[in-house]
Amino acid sequence: MKRTIIKINEELCNGCGACVNGCHEGALQLLDGKAVMVSELYCDGLGACIGECPVGAITLEEREAEPYNEEAVMERMVPRGEAVILAHLNHLKEHGENELLHQGLEYLEKQGIPVNFQMKEKEKTMACGCPGSIMREFKISQENHYAMPSGVKTSDIRSSELRQFPVQLHLLNPQAGFLSRANLLLAADCTAFASGEFHNRFLKGKMLAIACPKLDSHTQSYIDKLTAMIDVAEIDTLTVLIMEVPCCGGLVRIAEMARQQAERNIPVKVIVLSVEGKVISEKWI
Repeated sequence: MKRTIIKINEELCNGCGACVNGCHEGALQLLDGKAVMVSELYCDGLGACIGECPVGAITLEEREAEPYNEEAVMERMVPRGEAVILAHLNHLKEHGENELLHQGLEYLEKQGIPVNFQMKEKEKTMACGCPGSIMREFKISQENHYAMPSGVKTSDIRSSELRQFPVQLHLLNPQAGFLSRANLLLAADCTAFASGEFHNRFLKGKMLAIACPKLDSHTQSYIDKLTAMIDVAEIDTLTVLIMEVPCCGGLVRIAEMARQQAERNIPVKVIVLSVEGKVISEKWI
């Protein structure tokens, strides 16, 4: 995926090691007298090391790189002690990286690792981001059934097949556990309202991402996220469910571009619905 990441000019680097000390995430090491990045997934792209370099050998650039992994960074950082952990958390806080900060704090909580990281209540809300963007996975059960109105037969009631939240593609984290090896349904926003069979026929057995190629902004991020889902989450299949209206075709193009950029090649199915919710076509592309 394309993201901002550091670039080291080996000709300028004098091997002082200041950047290594300034990189709390452990992305940099000194090898043969030069600073090198040991792994792209440890580099958050925020550039703390730039201010530490006395010769200006480090810059930021946007290029194809491994997606940053906060959990991997925390695993690497914990043995180095609380001071390093706090420096990293404060670094994320200062740069407004609230989602990453939340992931880091969540990792520490799950591992039972106490740190003296002070936050105001307002900052805690910001760190966690919008409550609706917290990744959640749940199992399908009878509790998913709607309360049955009087006079309605049980056979007329359909249970929800939704297995995770959130569902908006902008809010989904490609590294969420529920996406690993999943079959993904990428659905245009209108499809769930057009088709009464949405849950039972299209969503059953799949994870869900919804989007609108006409009204949503930053569709390039959609391509990057889907690419990461293919390569990092290693989703098994991608089903694109769209309406017959022309603008919906943009969602198919986004899926095709993501598959072209990805290193893995996965099956992609396109299902087109009429505005009345009937299936017009269904094919693998």
